Amino acid sequence: MDLVGPLPKSARGHKHILVIVDYATRYPEAIPLRKATAKAIAQGLFLLASRVSIPKEILTDQGTPFMSRLMADLCRLLGVKQLRTTIYHPQTDGLVERFNQTLKQMLRRVAAEDRHDWDLMLPHILFGIREVPQASTGFTPFELLFRRQPCGLLDVAKEGWEQQQPAPHRSVVEHVKEMRDRLDRVMPLVREHLSKAQQAQQRHYNRAVQP
Repeated sequence: MDLVGPLPKSARGHKHILVIVDYATRYPEAIPLRKATAKAIAQGLFLLASRVSIPKEILTDQGTPFMSRLMADLCRLLGVKQLRTTIYHPQTDGLVERFNQTLKQMLRRVAAEDRHDWDLMLPHILFGIREVPQASTGFTPFELLFRRQPCGLLDVAKEGWEQQQPAPHRSVVEHVKEMRDRLDRVMPLVREHLSKAQQAQQRHYNRAVQP
């Protein structure tokens, strides 16, 4: 778990992102925050736990919000073991750090036209990342977490067309199309960054196994 920000203030007042990545499945979460306080982080963590279950362990750096009494009390209440990186070995939290860099690069590109709507693009970026197989696991993060393939937006639109719903349903299809257009902007970036990450991992592996 880590924080990204401060970022340009969005139209909804968000300036930070709480980033959480599951080490087992590589499933990412990115929660926009107005303030990077212990209270806001605790609320975001609890809401996430209510959807995907309470984690057994959480690894963070030694930032002030993560070291607060509130976070300690929340973790004790939920039975979560707090793990912290050391000042001399921040690379211990390398998985989330790498994801942070990818997320910031993608946000800069997809939100270049309107810097005040970057928080609206987060769900689309996350959707794209979650449905792409990871080099380290061979599966999509979504599939590993939920044990099934995700139903994409095109599947939703297809069902609407096949059911031949009355005219009011067209607005739903149009909304899905708009969301699909946003994903079309995001997915090439997702594949580009994941491809680069996979190539870097392969080079690292080749160096490690060479005699």
